[in-house]
Amino acid sequence: MGIVGYVGHRNALPIVIEALKRLEYRGYDSSGCGIIHDGKLQIYKKTGKIVELERSLPEPNSCDGNVAIGHTRWATHGGPTEINSHPHADCTGTLAVVHNGIIDNYQLLKQRLEKLGHIFKSDTDTEVIAHLIEQYRKTTDNIEDAIREALKAIEGTYGLVVISEDDPDRLFCVRKGSPIIIGVSEKEMFVTSDVNAIVSHTSRVVYLQDHEMAVISKDGMNITTMDKTHVDPLISTVDWDISAIDKGEYKHFMLKEIFEQPTTIANGFRTRINEELCTARLGGLNLPMSELRKIKQIHLVACGTSYHAAMIGKYMIEDMARIPVYADIASEYRYRNPIIPDDTLVFVISQSGETADTLAALREVKAKGANVLGITNVVGSTIARETDGGTYIHAGSEIGVASTKAFTSQVTILTLLSILLARQRSLNPIQGYEYINELKKIPEKIEEILKKNDKIRKIAASIKDSTNALYLGRGINYPVALEGALKLKEISYIHAEGYPAAEVKHGPIALIDEHMPVVAIATHDALFEKVYTNLQEVKARGAKLIIITTKETPELREIAEHLICIPDTLSNLQPLLNVIPLQLLAYHVADLRNLDVDQPRNLAKSVTVD
Repeated sequence: MGIVGYVGHRNALPIVIEALKRLEYRGYDSSGCGIIHDGKLQIYKKTGKIVELERSLPEPNSCDGNVAIGHTRWATHGGPTEINSHPHADCTGTLAVVHNGIIDNYQLLKQRLEKLGHIFKSDTDTEVIAHLIEQYRKTTDNIEDAIREALKAIEGTYGLVVISEDDPDRLFCVRKGSPIIIGVSEKEMFVTSDVNAIVSHTSRVVYLQDHEMAVISKDGMNITTMDKTHVDPLISTVDWDISAIDKGEYKHFMLKEIFEQPTTIANGFRTRINEELCTARLGGLNLPMSELRKIKQIHLVACGTSYHAAMIGKYMIEDMARIPVYADIASEYRYRNPIIPDDTLVFVISQSGETADTLAALREVKAKGANVLGITNVVGSTIARETDGGTYIHAGSEIGVASTKAFTSQVTILTLLSILLARQRSLNPIQGYEYINELKKIPEKIEEILKKNDKIRKIAASIKDSTNALYLGRGINYPVALEGALKLKEISYIHAEGYPAAEVKHGPIALIDEHMPVVAIATHDALFEKVYTNLQEVKARGAKLIIITTKETPELREIAEHLICIPDTLSNLQPLLNVIPLQLLAYHVADLRNLDVDQPRNLAKSVTVD
């Protein structure tokens, strides 16, 4: 899941280990590194935390060198074992690879290579790459050509770095469908799959494109296409501060990122509000107003937490702009042959900009000739480069695997989009002003909610030993319930489901007893009376009710075991506030259970494989 590499004048291994630690947040089950020491390739691997790999390394003078690679693995093919960890070497042990992605035809290639005498040690698809390069090395003059020939035989995706004794001063990097980023510095170069790994060393980076190979040394890089056409590198500047990947005074990154949301939401709408016209401006869409007015249908495509943001976007756009919106899970959208009329605008939403299923959906949309825009956090990401336009959410680096601030930033952008589209249609200036004015108050209102952190921790203590939980909401708060349930599942490992409150009586009510906590969103909007009726039905079955509301009323106090009262706002903006106590509740439950909040088991921050 995480690739790093270094070529330069310093001892490479400490740099690679530090970079791997910067990637721990992405999720992994094992790690490894390879270094050229005295002209010989040495490989070290360990399961578990990177600190275990660090402890296993020999004395520095026994493994120093100026060229090294490293990897954190999230098991796909083969279990999380030391043998399956990267780097993977060829039969000679003189060449090794680290790889992100999936090799679809690895079984067939493995069988062919075994017939040629190659001996495999692991169960991974990645090891095939090392043996293929070894095989083609027998018939080509150099490693670079052998890599090109090997990759011609491979079907699938890869972000790949190769190290070899035969060319000990260089690293070879190739990309197809999985990110590879090259960091540029004075007399040293870095390679990574995530810019967080190298931001402490350089802010100057090159984003490798699909079907490109970079050969890097301490003196620079040479980038070519797979057919050897030279490519002039485009050097970008990363503006993320190194402090963004430091926990500071917080126990976990997730808690820090929850508390950053007043700032990140403000960053999302700052400079994007037109006070004079009472509307929003999103210049990055690269669409003239006349084209936006012609849009008759919108598709919002995403995965996981981003999908929940898309669902909220659907409610907002349909209600405010009166445009039909379809929110789709990217992994389903890409395979169901979606109908995309000419007057349709498609948005793909991804925090990392590298989510494999969302990328595949993007490419399917483009293949159908439709206009596709992106909403993402990472400048230079694949989605940012391949879409026709879009907007950045400006949430900064998000380290916790369970997304929090990126979610509310995505909802903020979708709010701006809703205002923009609605002002072109049914929303008058007074209504537009009201939305803008209320949006500007959201950060301050979140600050008020965050002051209830200690109270929410006490509520968390009352449910931390539960085995199941139910989250309920109606209307635009139904996706908020889904997101709250997802957060609890992700980091506390308690089974939780989100439901529309009225659907409880159509099945889930059979599960409810005195041991089942039910977390409900019952803000005082047009649907409050309906939700209250649903909660009475739940209470009658003995459920422990935790209610999030905007007004503490006698009838709610009567049925609730715990009430969390939060500020009120326009109903379409309420999800930005309602989700905050749900994030805090999930965080504290997981922390009270002594779990690894930032790196939950089996999860990765950015899912770059199918």
